[in-house]
Amino acid sequence: MSTPQNRAAGSVLSIRGLEVAVEDKTILRGVDLTVRSGETHAIMGPNGSGKSTLAYSVAGHPKYTVTGGTVTLDGEDVLAMTVDERARAGLFLAMQYPVEVPGVSVSNFLRSAATAVRGEAPKLRLWVKEQKEAMARLEMDPAFAERSVNEGFSGGEKKRHEILQLELLKPKIAILDETDSGLDVDALRVVSEGVNRVRESGESGVLLITHYTRILRYIEPDFVHVFIGGRIVEQGGKELADELEANGYAKYGAAAEPAGKSLPMGPVVPGAVTTA
Repeated sequence: MSTPQNRAAGSVLSIRGLEVAVEDKTILRGVDLTVRSGETHAIMGPNGSGKSTLAYSVAGHPKYTVTGGTVTLDGEDVLAMTVDERARAGLFLAMQYPVEVPGVSVSNFLRSAATAVRGEAPKLRLWVKEQKEAMARLEMDPAFAERSVNEGFSGGEKKRHEILQLELLKPKIAILDETDSGLDVDALRVVSEGVNRVRESGESGVLLITHYTRILRYIEPDFVHVFIGGRIVEQGGKELADELEANGYAKYGAAAEPAGKSLPMGPVVPGAVTTA
């Protein structure tokens, strides 16, 4: 849980009145949200409510046009930054469906990303040790480092790779879009433990976007926000997620689907993540 002390000392992502359109269709309709270092926010809502649009818009995906509002990180205008500038400023996006990068090994990809974010190349000997230790925590075979990025990866491997990036890059704010998709029980545990290590350091704020509540059994949120029709319609603590699991989104005028119980515990949809 966050404290007033680490809130004062840490970073702040501030979203105010954010409106976003895709091909002239308005998706986000005035989103207000503040995420601070050491806090974990869960965004929950039915499919098509605009949760992923929020993630991609903050990261700078060109498909999404911001038509109103502001996004700042530590007072700096995020919307004026290019995608790579946002990453270097401390934003991290785990996308639900990443692309494969044939011919680029995981180890080269990770070191290149760390170099870009840190402003200088990590010393090779220290970097190899850092990477191996992080992979061991995520129960990853050392041979994984020499495979091409996301090529032929299982759902669990893709998500472990994403959390490996998260642990090594240490962003100010991490946006995790449907990180629980494509995971069996064991992979969900390992991935969640990785997210918890990052958030418990107090250095990163986490915005966890999910359709189901099962990941919240492993990662306890400080705040839960209900996302319907492109805006936040209610917010509360962990107890709000429990209510959604029991009753779904019917009271908000959305389909009365449960927010957790219907999801199989095995792989669901092959998903993946990458940094932006």
